Amino acid sequence: MQKIILTFLFTVITFVSAENQKPWTTKLKNLTPFEKHVIVDKGTERAFSGEYVKTTDKGVYKCKVCNASLYRSDDKFDSHCGWPSFDNAIPGAIKEVPDKDGRRTEIVCTNCGAHMGHVFKGEGLTKKNVRHCVNSVSLQFAKQKIVKKNAVTSSLKKAYFAGGCFWGVEYYLEKIKGVKEVTSGFMGGNMSNPSYKDVIYKNTGHLETVEVLYDPSKVSYETLAKTFFEIHDPSQTNGQGPDIGSQYLSAVFVNNKEEREVTNRLIKILESKGLKVATKVLDKTPFYTAEEYHQDHYERKGGTPYCHTRVKRF
Repeated sequence: MQKIILTFLFTVITFVSAENQKPWTTKLKNLTPFEKHVIVDKGTERAFSGEYVKTTDKGVYKCKVCNASLYRSDDKFDSHCGWPSFDNAIPGAIKEVPDKDGRRTEIVCTNCGAHMGHVFKGEGLTKKNVRHCVNSVSLQFAKQKIVKKNAVTSSLKKAYFAGGCFWGVEYYLEKIKGVKEVTSGFMGGNMSNPSYKDVIYKNTGHLETVEVLYDPSKVSYETLAKTFFEIHDPSQTNGQGPDIGSQYLSAVFVNNKEEREVTNRLIKILESKGLKVATKVLDKTPFYTAEEYHQDHYERKGGTPYCHTRVKRF
């Protein structure tokens, strides 16, 4: 009994400590008793009772506590075990921990430590031979947005900016009124469908770039470009802030002559103010979306960019 009490106290202390330091404090406090039983106390919901046992919709399964993206719907399969099953997790999203029963392997959210369930290997249920058995109550589902081609969406435009780590550029540009969505990815290189590791460790030539989907009736391309030049240092030649490397160089990828003219005019204004602009103005090339765990980084993790800040320049 004493051991059980000590274990419980340790668990509570651990999560209370996390609450005092992390942005998901309120979420932890607002868990229902059953959610706390599973997520904090590492319980298990009854088989076939969970909300996501049979779901087949396209989207991403996220942590109920910190909203980190954990699993893609494409990796979900019906194992007939009574709990949502996945044969793969988003890279780095799930941590495996030896279970206290000495037989199983527990899986937790890498970001906040919330209990998800257990992982089983060698069952031969899929080609990947892995089954992440997850409690529905530990998850929340973000359904994939289906963009319908109508008069409204067809009027939206896309702009492309590279200004160092795409997390920070995305953070500021998505706050502009009229911007519908900002996606982190890669552009300008010589490799098709590169991964983040490819761009970091191989000579792909790609820059970390954001794709900005915006409504031109509400915000102009010039406003987007001005903001871009104010949220990073366009004079730095070897990267951005502490992020040094060719993938962090400053560039604007233009779709047409008008965007090029706007960008060059803004650069001339900055140069007239004594700023030696290193930003390259390049023609648009194929854009490749980065992994899911790179999207909406600061929204999911909390905090503000470490290498980007807004400086009034116009």
